[in-house]
Amino acid sequence: MAIQEPTRTRFLNPVERISEVLFGLVMTLSFTGTMSVVAQGREDVRTMLLAVLGCNIAWGIIDGILYLLGAVSERGREAGLLSMISRAGDAEQTKALIAEVIPPAIAGVLRPEEFDSIRQRLAGQPDRTRGRMITGRDLGGTFAVFLLVVLSCIPVLIPFILIHDSLPALRVSNGVAILMLFLGGYSLAKYAGLPKIPTGVIMIVLGSAMVGLTIALGG
Repeated sequence: MAIQEPTRTRFLNPVERISEVLFGLVMTLSFTGTMSVVAQGREDVRTMLLAVLGCNIAWGIIDGILYLLGAVSERGREAGLLSMISRAGDAEQTKALIAEVIPPAIAGVLRPEEFDSIRQRLAGQPDRTRGRMITGRDLGGTFAVFLLVVLSCIPVLIPFILIHDSLPALRVSNGVAILMLFLGGYSLAKYAGLPKIPTGVIMIVLGSAMVGLTIALGG
C-alpha cells in the first residue's frame, strides 16, 4: 500500500504566518517610530508612507526567496534521510534515522518492530522529489510570505492616510500596531497551547523591544 502525502490546507503554518506579520510590523514601526522627530508636514508623511511600502515590498521579496530556499533544502534533506532509512542495515540505525524525521513524542513510544515496519514500507516507495526541485506549494508559500510582509504594514499606515495631523495619526497607528502584536501573540498561544493573554502581552513587549533595537541600530 502506498504511503499518501499529508494534506495541507494552508501554505504556511500559524507560527510562520505570525512570524512574517511580526517581521513586517517591525519594519514598519522602525519608520513610524521616528515620525514625531522628523515629520513636519504632509509631504514628510507621504515620503514616509512610500518608504515603508517600498521597504516592506523589498523585504517581502527577500523573505519569500529565503522561504523558497528553505523549503527546497528541507525537502531534499528529508528525501535523503528517507533514502537512507530504506537502505538501513540494522535496527539501531533504522531507529536513529526515523527519529530524525518524526516528532520526538511519537518516536519515543514506537516499538522496535514498528520502526522496522516503517522502514519496510518506505523501501518500496518511489522518489517523489525527482523532477520536482520546486513545487507549486513552494511557490504558493513564497507568495504567501511576500503578501504577509507587505500587507502587515497597511493597517499601521492607514491612520496617516485618514488623519491629517501627524501626532494623532501616530498615536492611532501605534495603537493599531499594539493590537496587532497582541492578536499575533494570542493566536500563537492558541496554536501552541500557551496562556493566551500573557502571551499576547509578551508579544507586545518583544515586538516593541525589536522595534527599539532596530531604530537604535539605524535599521
